[in-house]
Amino acid sequence: MKALVLTSGGLDSTVLLAKIVKEYGSQNVTALNIYYGQKHSKEAEFAKYQAEKYGVNYITADLSEVFKFSKDCPLLKGSDKEIPKKSYAEQLKEMGGHGVVSTYVPFRNGLFLSYAAAVALQIGAQKIFYGAHADDAAGSAYPDCSEKFIESMAKAIFEGTGNKVNLEAPFWNLTKKDIVKIGLDLDVDFSHTWSCYEGKEAPCRKCATCIDRERAFELNNTIDPLVRR
Repeated sequence: MKALVLTSGGLDSTVLLAKIVKEYGSQNVTALNIYYGQKHSKEAEFAKYQAEKYGVNYITADLSEVFKFSKDCPLLKGSDKEIPKKSYAEQLKEMGGHGVVSTYVPFRNGLFLSYAAAVALQIGAQKIFYGAHADDAAGSAYPDCSEKFIESMAKAIFEGTGNKVNLEAPFWNLTKKDIVKIGLDLDVDFSHTWSCYEGKEAPCRKCATCIDRERAFELNNTIDPLVRR
């Protein structure tokens, strides 16, 4: 059984990569990293590092052209909007508990998974894994991380590949705290992962993903190694 894992270089996808390598063996795993024009593109350096560490095949793709029309998403280089310096919980509260956050990239995961399905067919991978989790899906902050989205994409990919490729999101009902715990148990090198949306030399510790990441380590009675530096 061969597996294709979407890897960004971030915490969630790195833990997922470690988990899949343990279950399937490095010789059966391919890591796919996709550049989409994000400001924090330095995360790709960590994706490559982790792929080399786990000894898996590593593929890269550039899909940034798709998002050249987006001026609203502050994550993208084509936008001059500021990245919010508040947690997702605070952002959702301001929207009445439900709504899409400004850092949502237009149908990004739908695009990524469609691309991954085409790649999977070509390399003979029967499964695609991606690291969507409950915190991102909460309140529809990132609708392309929701249970309904995952179920719909899984059906579309299975049908569209002639029943040859399955999509799995094993973290869909877990929090980032849970994912950090899994990573700690797998001895993941979190010091070589990147989450901050700013993409500078050090984490800003103020954007939503920094806040959630730091809190997840605290809830596991430890400190994020990127903060400890």
